[in-house]
Amino acid sequence: MAGTEVHFGSGVEGVGSLGGLFAWQRLRLLFAVGVNRRAFLKAGSSAAALLLSHPAWCVAKEGPKPTDGEILVQCGERIERHRKGDGAIIVRDARGKPVKGVKVRVEQLRHDFLFGSNFFMFGHCGNPELEAQYRQRFSGLLNYCTLGFYWASYEHERGKPNYEYTDQVVAWTREHGITAKGHPLVWDHPAGSPSWLPDDPKEIERLSTGRVRDIVSRYQGRIDIWDVVNEATHLANKPNKTKMADWAASLGAVPYVKEHLKVARAANPSATLLVNDYRIEPAYYHILDGLRENGKPLFNCVGIQSHMHNGVWPFHKVWDTCDTYSKLGLPLHFTESTILSGERKGPGENWGPTTTEGEARQAFVTPKFYTVLFAHPAVQAITWWDFSDLGAWQGAPAGWLRRDMSPKPVYDELMSLIKSEWWSDAEATTDSRGKVKVCAFYGTHRITVRAPGGEPMTKEVHWERGGKNRFEVSA
Repeated sequence: MAGTEVHFGSGVEGVGSLGGLFAWQRLRLLFAVGVNRRAFLKAGSSAAALLLSHPAWCVAKEGPKPTDGEILVQCGERIERHRKGDGAIIVRDARGKPVKGVKVRVEQLRHDFLFGSNFFMFGHCGNPELEAQYRQRFSGLLNYCTLGFYWASYEHERGKPNYEYTDQVVAWTREHGITAKGHPLVWDHPAGSPSWLPDDPKEIERLSTGRVRDIVSRYQGRIDIWDVVNEATHLANKPNKTKMADWAASLGAVPYVKEHLKVARAANPSATLLVNDYRIEPAYYHILDGLRENGKPLFNCVGIQSHMHNGVWPFHKVWDTCDTYSKLGLPLHFTESTILSGERKGPGENWGPTTTEGEARQAFVTPKFYTVLFAHPAVQAITWWDFSDLGAWQGAPAGWLRRDMSPKPVYDELMSLIKSEWWSDAEATTDSRGKVKVCAFYGTHRITVRAPGGEPMTKEVHWERGGKNRFEVSA
């Protein structure tokens, strides 16, 4: 006999069948991206079923690319399949017997999926009020942050790295349950090449590898995710005129990256190591594929930048990128994602302020971009660049907050998505076996059991992908 079953995170309580929910999601997404009535009718019934079982962009590599609507219409089913898992909660009394008719509530506390942003304005917002809003809105939405380790500014004076600042930020993120990543340890850009570097390539090598070793080992247990090497694909073209670039180019991209990955791994064997790049053409793939020893990759995750200052990527490009890099057999992190809410005023880094029209576009497109990534099983993390317009890269209106830390519409849209539609929170009642069947998003949850006449009992559990997710609670 089956237990009581409830699906969480749908935004509709008491749904007995997911078929109706998926149909509703498909309808909502189709009209959200402007699919006309004829296209919607053509996507119905058997045609829609065929789309869901055999995605067009996975089956056929030639011919027209799928539209954004055709991609989005499948995301609801994919999210259900890849981001949620079945499990069971069994309630027993003090004698170990199952208890029937007990209310059980499951509340999600944290996603396993990493939703983040860089956190570079911590301590730099200018006044206490702005600082408080920046921190409160960050921790209210996100569970992941990127901290800066740009060598030229981090160790402006040789031998004096700014550990004190990092220690303060990490203490705050740990207190608020936010996972921290360090970025970047190695980069050939002027920001990653201190002016005091010597001319001797051997000495540069010693200093660079020593820095990686010192930082990774120092923060072991506090920062365990690292963008080890940033943007190595362009080394042969020498766009950066720095001593780091000259030395890196003399080694070649693969040896240069390999050396630093090995040092980072020795400094923290359990760390999650990334290689990160903005170039997603075959050259980057070939570098990543070459970072192996005895057939095993030297890194854990693929870092993919997606700064969209010059226009939002079509979703077939997003999906094709995920499909391509997932062939490496490693999780994907979208490490630097940007969709703007303002216009370019002129050539180069010449940006105007955020506008009402731009904010509306940003709020419309960004949740769909996140939906496509969340629907792809290889993606493990998304990091936005930047959280606020204040201090944003290139001075562009990239943030989810304005310069005064007031939230743009995109902030509320993503709050609704991440903390509501993709969030488990519902109640059910145990059956005759004291059992409740549950389908919940992967992450940390609190189970609360309320037996008649008794005090509520709580238990914190981890809903794990690939796990049995069977939990027992005493009433």
